[in-house]
Amino acid sequence: MTPDREPARATTRAHARFLGERTWPEVQSAIARNAGVILPIGATEQHGPHLPLNTDVVLPTEVALAVAEPLDLLVAPALAYGSRSRPLSGGGQGFVGTTSLRGPTFIALITDVLSEWLRHGFRRLAVLNWHWENHNFVYEGAYEALELRTRTDARIAVMESPFGQLSPETMNTLYPEGFPGWEPEHASILETSLMMHLRPDLVREELMIDDAAARSPWYDVLPTPDDFVPTSGVLWKATQATREKGELAWGEIVEGVSQALVKDLPRTRSDDA
Repeated sequence: MTPDREPARATTRAHARFLGERTWPEVQSAIARNAGVILPIGATEQHGPHLPLNTDVVLPTEVALAVAEPLDLLVAPALAYGSRSRPLSGGGQGFVGTTSLRGPTFIALITDVLSEWLRHGFRRLAVLNWHWENHNFVYEGAYEALELRTRTDARIAVMESPFGQLSPETMNTLYPEGFPGWEPEHASILETSLMMHLRPDLVREELMIDDAAARSPWYDVLPTPDDFVPTSGVLWKATQATREKGELAWGEIVEGVSQALVKDLPRTRSDDA
């Protein structure tokens, strides 16, 4: 990290919207004014030789911070461990550093955390997931949390893979040679571009490579065949990533998440009127 970047990142790390950095009376006051809470969910998973293991944590946390202020949301400590990596969408469990939870454990974790916030009195909750393999587990945990509580006036927005709503024009800019699908895009153009835009200090640009599995069928096999997993962990073309592409995609992702929350998790709910 270069010296001129340290003050800026230090400011971000002490962001006033981080729930974990508030005192309990401050959180109590936030609940009293009907502030909401948003939970970034990711994974500790390999992202090739050029991106850090916490890529899936950094990105949803940055999105959450970007939308928090105007929507009066507190950003909860991110969940840094996710469901097990699958070979065709994340490289699988064979890479050193990839540290995952079993499905039942992960569901229970989501359920318990959201249930606690409902118990405290939060009525506007959002979960923002980045890690592809988490999808159904996040939904199940949120569903169970709402069922466990007796309150009927709370609402949970379950937001998964916010990059899936990029416009056709942006997709064409990101993938001029054609879009390969989100599964092989792991550690490739989008994630690398976003990290170059948001956290260039964490990107090893000199190690960016293009790679792919020798075989990518529509089904999985256990144990995983060797030709399902590229040795680098990069599932497609990381070298086509640029900071400019990241900036373009970032604007649309933040706008899409913000619009969704304004519509379905507004600061003043229609049922309060």
